[in-house]
Amino acid sequence: MSKAEKTKEYIIEKARPIFNKKGYAGTSMNDLIAATGLTKGSIYGNFENKDEVAIAAFKSSVTRLGKRLDDFIENQNSASEKFIGFTQYYRTNWERIFERGGCPILNASIEADDNLPFLKKHVQAGIRSLVHRLGKIIEEGKVSGEFRKNIHPGDHAYLFLSILEGGIMLGKIENNPKHLFAALDRMIKIMKEELMK
Repeated sequence: MSKAEKTKEYIIEKARPIFNKKGYAGTSMNDLIAATGLTKGSIYGNFENKDEVAIAAFKSSVTRLGKRLDDFIENQNSASEKFIGFTQYYRTNWERIFERGGCPILNASIEADDNLPFLKKHVQAGIRSLVHRLGKIIEEGKVSGEFRKNIHPGDHAYLFLSILEGGIMLGKIENNPKHLFAALDRMIKIMKEELMK
């Protein structure tokens, strides 16, 4: 990795938690300067503008989330175990998620929907990455015979994501993980009662 690439990665690393906590519109260039210890010129030497930093930080957050989820999914033997592994990531890491501002996809979704058109397509891609991950587990369960053949993986994946993000939002705003845990429990209940044979 070149010096320029290292600097770019450093800026993204420092920017991620700021954008997630303060919001993309609420994060100023001064916030980024304070977090990185770099000059405005150094930041703009690596990114065209704040929007470009925001996009890179969001994409990095989604990539990291995906890798963490995969760590909880990959070593499981069955589709139902992988599904539970997916939920277990949030059950195990709720404190870190809350401390870092909540789910970056949820936070960016709220802002990008009406106010940040430059970010919207990237947030949509982030949502699809989680839906794909869940849908892949469901499809695997259909193929193995563990889940019913007549279920639509995408429809259920979006439903599960809606439940999950609602649980994160309520848990974070009330600083109480019980709302998140209830959402995770409901996801598992639906998986067992509606997906499994």
